Amino acid sequence: MTIDEKTLKTWSAPYRGWHYHPTPIIEQSPVIEGEGDLKGTDVPTVFQLPGDETWYMSFIASTADPQGYKSFVAESDDLINWSKMRLAMGFGKAGEFDFGGCVIGAYLYEDYDIKARRTLKKRDDKFWTLYGCYAQQGGYEVDPGYEGVASSADGLSWQRAQDNYILSVHEPEVGEWEKDCIYQPWLVEHEGTFYNFYNAKKMPEWIEQMGLATSENLMDWTRHTHNPVIPVSPGGYDEKFVSDGKVFWDTDHWVMFYFGVGQGGAHIMAAYSRDLTNWTTDPDPLYKAGGHPEGLDKQFAHKISLVWNPANETFYLHYCAVGNQGRGIGLITSRPL
Repeated sequence: MTIDEKTLKTWSAPYRGWHYHPTPIIEQSPVIEGEGDLKGTDVPTVFQLPGDETWYMSFIASTADPQGYKSFVAESDDLINWSKMRLAMGFGKAGEFDFGGCVIGAYLYEDYDIKARRTLKKRDDKFWTLYGCYAQQGGYEVDPGYEGVASSADGLSWQRAQDNYILSVHEPEVGEWEKDCIYQPWLVEHEGTFYNFYNAKKMPEWIEQMGLATSENLMDWTRHTHNPVIPVSPGGYDEKFVSDGKVFWDTDHWVMFYFGVGQGGAHIMAAYSRDLTNWTTDPDPLYKAGGHPEGLDKQFAHKISLVWNPANETFYLHYCAVGNQGRGIGLITSRPL
């Protein structure tokens, strides 16, 4: 099931040769009414709602007091200028698995085609997302990490959909590779089955790899027998991390955009599959950290959101850029704007 090098290069070609937006799309310290000082924005996910031409973006920001993550939402007419930022999902209840912050963005879409509208899909008259979360306040991404499921009536304000987490390090079937922390999910629906691609960590070496769990109802999940489905590549651009996968259907195969950590930075990479379970990575990044001429991503380029804008036949890739302007949301496009 391994995909040959020539095919990998052909499939990766449309996602190379990016053009730069000169400044962050969302600064590292956005001013959002009622939220106090925020520092560091991350995990952008662009989507649309049924019958609505507006673009929406969920993202997280780091809160200062208490330290933790909250999820926010903004809106745009052009995928460049974002406004009306407000809370989408805050801290969970004290003593529970999502008290330390919630990271939404693993949405249930109507269509996972690479050029489809990122339209949220209703199931049982609600919109759905999986989310990553943490039990403790007072820090960011405090181990061990959990995943939950949330629902929404309007696609903009989200609430926990069940009291129990869906994945953690506490299940008896947890693998050695994921035993220290569970991180961010990505949701795909295909032929009646839900797929959750998630990255998880093993210490003390801090290696993050990509796992898979499946479900028939979004609530009860079973880990794939042969996890991790995408391991790290010794000596490669993803020798430390294979993280934050985003999966779409591209003509006759699946593509996963993820970020790899290795070779001195965090880089945007891709892996490919014909069946959602067997994956082959392209060892050459689609985009390397430090590519932006203004230095926005000098340190890290990662955690992407990719959408196709049919109005100008252009891919817009929003990503977390860490560099000389801190941690913010950057933008690169497949054609000059």
